[in-house]
Amino acid sequence: MPEPSVVHTSITNRVATVVIDRPEARNALNREVRELLPKALAAADADDGVDVIILTGVDPAFSAGLDLKELGGGGNQISLADRDSAPSPMRPFPALSKPLIGAINGVAITGGFELALNCDLLVASERAAFADTHARVGVMPGWGLTVLLADAVGVRKAREISLTGNFVSADQALAWGLVNHVVPHEQLLDFTHQLAEDIVGNDQRGVRHMLQTYEQVGRATVAEGWQIEATQAWMFEKERAFDPSEVEARRAAIMNRGRSQSHR
Repeated sequence: MPEPSVVHTSITNRVATVVIDRPEARNALNREVRELLPKALAAADADDGVDVIILTGVDPAFSAGLDLKELGGGGNQISLADRDSAPSPMRPFPALSKPLIGAINGVAITGGFELALNCDLLVASERAAFADTHARVGVMPGWGLTVLLADAVGVRKAREISLTGNFVSADQALAWGLVNHVVPHEQLLDFTHQLAEDIVGNDQRGVRHMLQTYEQVGRATVAEGWQIEATQAWMFEKERAFDPSEVEARRAAIMNRGRSQSHR
């Protein structure tokens, strides 16, 4: 009988949930996880039956980062092994066209923290905590931590997190703008799935163009950002041969959704 996979995917209502499943090792990123995770995310991104992806771990942790036990034993493959799935060593997984929501169910440490930072949105359990221990271990980040963390919380708070190695609680992460929501632990996946379904309910071409625009603007100056948005808007309308009747057809659904959300 084959061993259960350390990374597995389920799909419900056009939402793919990708799970890191090494609870005995606090979901540490050993070579097998680093090979399978990019493949699972790329497969979900390519699946026409998926609009949004959720990434989480099996309790009690989201991910404790690179598997130091494996590295200490000579497994020194600290970059992703599968170059076809992850062509850029600067990311823990390939660039995705669909929204990726991190459901942070426990600690996200160092490499696990970088996994979380590479998500588009973050929902944290009350048990979640974040730490960058690169300086404690004496290694440098390579999956965008110094870029993405500073972008999320500001450069001074990012420096504090990295230079001290101290943990940031879920509530502090919310106050600093690191996560979008903090919810009771037992509600984490249900809440995250509902957030994903809110995205699924939108025009998916619009969602993906919006995500692409945010990605490009994030790498640009303010002046360049204005031009990128204008260019993307023009390309989007040209691509879909925009028909005002589509907006009218969706208007009732949009209004009903707005009414329901105003009473939440």
